[in-house]
Amino acid sequence: MIRIHNSLSGAKEELTPITPGVLRMYVCGLTVYDYVHIGHARMLLVFDVISRYLRYRGYRLTYVRNITDIDDKIIRRAAENGETIGALTQRFIDAMHADAEQLGLVPPDYEPRATEYLPQIIEMVAQLLARGYAYRAADGDVLYSVARFAPYGRLSGKRLADLRAGARVEVDEAKRDPLDFVLWKHAKPGEPSWESPWGPGRPGWHIECSAMSTTLLGTHFDLHGGGLDLKFPHHENEIAQSCAASGDAFVNLWMHNGFVNVDDEKMSKSLGNFFTVRTVLPMLRHPEVLRYFVLASHYRGPINYALEQLEQADAALGRLYNALRDLPAVPAGASEHSTRFLESMDDDFNTPEALAVLQTLAREVNSAKAAGSTQRAATLAAELAALGAVLGLFTLPAAEWFRRAKPALSDGAPQQGTAPAWGLNDAEVEERIAARAAARRAKNFPESDRIRAELAAAGIVLEDRPDGTTSWRRA
Repeated sequence: MIRIHNSLSGAKEELTPITPGVLRMYVCGLTVYDYVHIGHARMLLVFDVISRYLRYRGYRLTYVRNITDIDDKIIRRAAENGETIGALTQRFIDAMHADAEQLGLVPPDYEPRATEYLPQIIEMVAQLLARGYAYRAADGDVLYSVARFAPYGRLSGKRLADLRAGARVEVDEAKRDPLDFVLWKHAKPGEPSWESPWGPGRPGWHIECSAMSTTLLGTHFDLHGGGLDLKFPHHENEIAQSCAASGDAFVNLWMHNGFVNVDDEKMSKSLGNFFTVRTVLPMLRHPEVLRYFVLASHYRGPINYALEQLEQADAALGRLYNALRDLPAVPAGASEHSTRFLESMDDDFNTPEALAVLQTLAREVNSAKAAGSTQRAATLAAELAALGAVLGLFTLPAAEWFRRAKPALSDGAPQQGTAPAWGLNDAEVEERIAARAAARRAKNFPESDRIRAELAAAGIVLEDRPDGTTSWRRA
């Protein structure tokens, strides 16, 4: 029986499908205004492995991972670039798909975009208004009344009184309660809008996921996942509005993956300490190195992104590939190693323990080789390959792994406590900023984005406004 840590209860619980043999899972995906960074990649890889394993265990899984293609950040970035929101989001959706393919992700069954679900969003807002959980504010927004939902705070463990005490000093006159959140934003000049019963406007962020998930999976489904940073307020608000709109239970099990840290600080775009997938992957022997790095830590805990961690992942994966070399192909069997692997994964997807099983198997393969027992070595290697495939490993022939040059990570990878080795001096930074400005004037946005990503990877944070870069700093 698979046991999963439920963020809602704070305990491991048995996975009991609502419909026997069938699972429905929704994962909060990306807001598409920039390239995928390593923090995003962890979430994508974690739920890729979870979905693979659930299917491996025989469940008929429907996996939904959404795309947020309208929000404040997207509007600001499009204005800065002087391009349409549609052009911006499609460019980064294409880039995300390219990165996902490089990472070896199995595509979700559904990948809904918020702008494609406006009718469902409007319908849910109307339901909340009709049931007294929402109200129209004086400024034209439609807001959710947090006080009307008694269980609010259960997921995050927060109390309304404490939240109100910590609320900002400034008062939003349109809100009845400082904790109330927007469901529908009234139209502002220069911003995209859609018609609704409450006038032109656009959806709030939280309502998008509630509408998309319940439309595709029903008002009560099995699993909901996402990064730990979404637990509050996003997922808390999803629960409040979804349960209030339908009167149903919404989700049985909530899962949250931990942060990726750089120098023990969360990797994020706002802090300027992020490294994009397309910057990091060329520095690795193969994208599986990044997958192994992510799986070497339990999904719920933090991991620190550093040079030595990538080196260790490359070496560990190399030991596994080495065990698979120069052996005849035989059918995979199952031994006590397979039992231990399943036990590890059944225990809240404990990938570090599962990888330890693979390393033990690899040592036994090598021992059998050394003893001249080719048949036993081949049988164990087939078991090793089959179990690794469950985690998305061993996509290369073993010989191909060793034909690939191992890049010198110190020539480019960020090291803990230091700036990247390719650090730019001030003149070089200014030169690249000027080149980026020229690219933007020419509306060559891919080149502009490439330069921006290069600067970000070198620890340079740009302060942008619609009229250009006003300043920069070193992260």
